Amino acid sequence: MSRTAVLAYSGGLDTSCAIAWLKEDYGFDQVVAVLVDVGQDADFEPAVARGYAAGASDVLLVDRKREFANDQVAKALLANALYEGRYPLVSALSRPVIAEAVAEVALELDAEAVVHGCTGKGNDQLRFELAFKAKYPGVHVIAPLRDRIWTRDEEIAFAEALGIPVEAKAEKPYSIDDNLFGRAIEAGILEDAWVAPPEDAFLLTSHPSTAPAPIDVVVGFEQGLPVALDGEELELHELIATLNPLAGAYGVGRIDMIENRAIGIKSRELYEAPAAIALIEAHRALEDVVLTKAEAIAKRELEPRWAKVLYDGLWFSPLRSAYDAFFAATQTLVTGDVRLSL
Repeated sequence: MSRTAVLAYSGGLDTSCAIAWLKEDYGFDQVVAVLVDVGQDADFEPAVARGYAAGASDVLLVDRKREFANDQVAKALLANALYEGRYPLVSALSRPVIAEAVAEVALELDAEAVVHGCTGKGNDQLRFELAFKAKYPGVHVIAPLRDRIWTRDEEIAFAEALGIPVEAKAEKPYSIDDNLFGRAIEAGILEDAWVAPPEDAFLLTSHPSTAPAPIDVVVGFEQGLPVALDGEELELHELIATLNPLAGAYGVGRIDMIENRAIGIKSRELYEAPAAIALIEAHRALEDVVLTKAEAIAKRELEPRWAKVLYDGLWFSPLRSAYDAFFAATQTLVTGDVRLSL
């Protein structure tokens, strides 16, 4: 019987190396890489080619942009979700939809294992594994980057030796995760908290000193969700994609923070989330006008708890659903326009 593993594949260094490791070290005959489109600004063709170069039997591209926006992102906006008051959960929000897509493929193939590319020091190992267990109970979960400790330079050398084309280089070894809601940057020189982040780490935001002349934008909300930008009705994923460059030109959503990870260690993280921060600020302003005092107090107390539930990987938990039910009940009258000055 052929042994099959299904991998949550990003196209980056870690998961590209993982394909080779699954065949060489774990003895799998078939490795199916699932690349989930959650709105990341990427040319998927090189990632697909990279997967095959690393030895994947198949590389599947699954489009979940709309689902991601209308489920995870929408609920985060209703919750004004900012982990530790700053981080709009860019990566944490995408993990449930990615893991669910991977689990669906694994179930269809009756795969022996599902695989993620997370290390033992990050949050995503919890998010993926809890989601896998919720969507494919009993499946064997493998984490090659947690089983074997490699430096980033060693991974780059390994990939180059196998002829796997990777974008990460020793002179610019950032680890980047992005989706329609924003971008997360870590690793390399960024791990030294005394080093100011170089401008080449950023893509979605410009330094405020280079900002163009101020402009106003008007965001239209219906029952707490953004539905229009400057009078033009847009689907949520389209609105976010339009607002990201507008707000990013002014440095909105550029975040540099020391973050307390779910497993207890601290980490220096950079984030770019222009639309996320702009929309959360706008939504809060509209709520200030509409919500009763008691609703506002209760909601502001629950918002950071919702953010921590998501950060800790508990999207598929009854507690998250209960928080969502309360938030939805407060949004009945949260309809109107908010003018933002950038």
